[in-house]
Amino acid sequence: MNQQVELNLKELPKEFCVLLEFLKRENESAITQINKEMLADLDWQEFYNLAIHHRVFPLLVSKLKKVDGIPNEVTHLLYQQYRRNTFRMLQLSAEMEQLSHIFSENDIRLLHLKGPVLASDLYGELSLRTCGDLDMLVSIDDVNQVDHLLSSLGYEKDDYIETVLGDWRWRHHHVTYFHSEKPIKVEIHWRLNPGPGFEPSFNELWQRKRVSSNSTSCPVYYLEREDLFFFLVTHGARHGWSRLRWLMDIDQMLRQDLQWGKLERRFKQYNALHVGGQALILTSQLLNVPIPEKAQNFIRGNHSKFLAQEAIFYLERMVSLHSLPVPENVAFYHKKHLFHLMSVQQRLLFILSFLYPYPEDADTLPLPKKLHFLYFPLRPFLWAWRKSTKQGLGRRRVS
Repeated sequence: MNQQVELNLKELPKEFCVLLEFLKRENESAITQINKEMLADLDWQEFYNLAIHHRVFPLLVSKLKKVDGIPNEVTHLLYQQYRRNTFRMLQLSAEMEQLSHIFSENDIRLLHLKGPVLASDLYGELSLRTCGDLDMLVSIDDVNQVDHLLSSLGYEKDDYIETVLGDWRWRHHHVTYFHSEKPIKVEIHWRLNPGPGFEPSFNELWQRKRVSSNSTSCPVYYLEREDLFFFLVTHGARHGWSRLRWLMDIDQMLRQDLQWGKLERRFKQYNALHVGGQALILTSQLLNVPIPEKAQNFIRGNHSKFLAQEAIFYLERMVSLHSLPVPENVAFYHKKHLFHLMSVQQRLLFILSFLYPYPEDADTLPLPKKLHFLYFPLRPFLWAWRKSTKQGLGRRRVS
């Protein structure tokens, strides 16, 4: 464990700490040496719930069998989840290749962000990582064509973005489609993260892309290693690292041959060095992964440590930002944490973005489309009116 930074982990539940012990021990000798006293009075239902919530049960199944004192029911239930996930990943893998082929036939450039291609790249096999959907990145210029293409394949748009004056292009970053017969969910991204913010353009990502070595029927393209690390870090941070699976991905990436000079320049370019430091500190403290000597610049200063300590809040409470409604205290904390994640430049851009009209402005005072430009000068008055009538912006998601 890196000794330069120590987080306060005293409030983490005992079941969570035992889960960490299993995850960070790899060989059989280390696993069998787990302190049996820790298991004696464990709430095994809570342990199971945590394994499911954090999406790390595929990594636990083989390890639990090596330790005495684990209730058979727990290992059996986790194994059932493991089998279901394996079949699901095979299904998603087949769909991933099919969509790659169809998009290629239609001259649409497609990059896979996560899903089966990530499981194979980081863990060596599909069954060791969970995946709920397919996350795919396309150029914003192809979004309309993709919409028509997916519709022709039986996918239905699951969430329609309310927009005014084209703010969807930078305020949002993806839209979801669902195929009811398969059933499979696909997220079409045109940005890595929601805006306003700084990140590589699609063309830059495409030029640096890799092709999956496990692809059989057609090329499956995904992010260059350093771009993938940047995406996984910023994605996990934006969700408060509320699932250990995301930190396990960082753990696996740190085992690869990352070019830290290139990474440091890239994180600096997009004002995210402190966010990279947060990921390194959390991985080091929770999973005993040493911070590489070449990555020390990521954790200089106190900002990264402050952010890492804030993220412990989510792990202490088993927070799920995807389960609506999010508790009010969690939503308030998360809103502050997202602001803390921003650099000075990002905060300024974020504050300035409030001057750009929201769809709520059009709801408050409907105007013909050709007069939507009037929402710019009217926005402060419309915002004040909603506040006075307690309408607010409650429809926007937390994450």
